[in-house]
Amino acid sequence: MGIRILIADDHHVVRRGLAFFLKTQKEIEIIGEAGNGREAVELARTLKPDLILMDLVMPEMDGIQATKMIKTEIPEIKIMMLTSFSDQDHVIPALEAGASGYQLKDIEPDELINCIKKIMSGENQLHPKATSHLLANLSNKESNERNLIDQLTKRELDVLREIARGKSNKEIASSLFITEKTVKTHVSNLLSKLELADRTQAALFAVKNHLVE
Repeated sequence: MGIRILIADDHHVVRRGLAFFLKTQKEIEIIGEAGNGREAVELARTLKPDLILMDLVMPEMDGIQATKMIKTEIPEIKIMMLTSFSDQDHVIPALEAGASGYQLKDIEPDELINCIKKIMSGENQLHPKATSHLLANLSNKESNERNLIDQLTKRELDVLREIARGKSNKEIASSLFITEKTVKTHVSNLLSKLELADRTQAALFAVKNHLVE
């Protein structure tokens, strides 16, 4: 059985062009076309395609919203964004929604087939422009987190490390030879400085930024 593909794009000419080309590939079967995001979700539910070629900007529901709904309900469906936008305001949300690929519509036909095959084999396929925006976003995020860490005092860092080790306020107080009231003050201060909601987020933040082994 070939790769069963659903095409979602609000431009009829684009859908027809993609379908015409992909139907020439023996290993690919076009099982449906959607003209908007809501229709893409409905067809995904009924047709259960292997992969969806998803446009970003569509009426009724955009590609990111549709991707998020589909991946939540039917996570095994692979989704590749096929769009004209390469800025990080579109790339990052699309990947966070669950897209396995992000390609621009100027992609060469042979490269499109190659991307589809690689996505179906479990790889992620990003256009070079999308990759550069993703790396820039990660770099900016890491830089921002490092700046937040630099705001902490040495004692607040000590408390953060103890939180990441799963210790209670009483245990932290005993370990650092301070009162529980002082621990509570440090916890409140570090959560505020790191822009975190609770101790669990603080523990994850500490581990992610290699503040504890």
